[in-house]
Amino acid sequence: MRPTMSDVARAAGVSAMTVSNVLTGRRRVSPATRSRVEQAATHLGYELNLTARHLRAGRTDTVALVVPHFDHPYFGELAARLAGLLAAEDRHLVVEQTGASREAELAAVARARARWQLYDGVVLSAVGMTAADLDAMHTSVPLVLLGEQEMSARYAHVRMDNVGGARLATAHLLAAGARRIAVVGGAEPSAEAGMMPARTLGWSLAHDDAGVQAAPELIVRAPADLTSGRDAVRRIVREGLDLDAVLAVTDSLAVGVLAGLAEAGRRVPDDVQVVGFDNLASSEFTVPALSTVDPGHEWLATETLRLLEAAIARGPAAAADGAADVPQHVTAPARLVLRGTTRDHRD
Repeated sequence: MRPTMSDVARAAGVSAMTVSNVLTGRRRVSPATRSRVEQAATHLGYELNLTARHLRAGRTDTVALVVPHFDHPYFGELAARLAGLLAAEDRHLVVEQTGASREAELAAVARARARWQLYDGVVLSAVGMTAADLDAMHTSVPLVLLGEQEMSARYAHVRMDNVGGARLATAHLLAAGARRIAVVGGAEPSAEAGMMPARTLGWSLAHDDAGVQAAPELIVRAPADLTSGRDAVRRIVREGLDLDAVLAVTDSLAVGVLAGLAEAGRRVPDDVQVVGFDNLASSEFTVPALSTVDPGHEWLATETLRLLEAAIARGPAAAADGAADVPQHVTAPARLVLRGTTRDHRD
């Protein structure tokens, strides 16, 4: 027969309530009493039935974050911010990786539904899934979406101001005298198709605002990583493309661009100015320090948890059927952080 909490209490010479307080951490207990209870529980092989406790309480105090890649610096920083905000409320974060696969994202939501007893809600950074996938999905799990493409109106959605941020950065480069600005990691300009097209649209609109012709040959397609940034510069040099500035659509690409420019003997910012996008913690420590777009990290994390709490409060039925009140779709405010890779930078 399995040992009970009462068995542990008798073995430790305390009340069952004291055992509960020790094992759940709900109230302070003296170190000596805690030690006796823990030793008794270990000796008897007692395990607290957290699932049953969560069912009675209606909360698990655990949130799942589903991201494309663990090793992308942006998602690492996002996880750290969400974990810190939750820890301040004595709550917890678990993280899953999808590899940016539609199938893996759908599977993660399905797993969350099967594990609803373990998670209060899910924050999903959707890359492969489409609005149609989300419209067709029926899940009882409170869900908040992160992502740059258009999302289903049925779920709360937090996104960056990709167009506005890139427009702001490009406008600064143009005001600082740049006329041949490459967008590394660019794509066909669009506000709806995802991060790279949206940031390319911002680059294009800033040129229109300034009355300067954008050069389509300077839209340089590249995956958003360090190596691709360096390789993009090598390709630009090899093809003999003239440029005096770079908007890199991520900070990771920008760091690679800086390496490629150094390799090519181009001085930053004297010969080529560079602006990234993401304001990662590491961007302050490049040489020169990277000018970049801050997409509103703290705002984004705080707003994500606010919207998730609202979804949790609406309850499983609302999550499955689509809430009667329309879930909010919000955009984080972007700002330009000027450092050493642009001229006329501020400290």
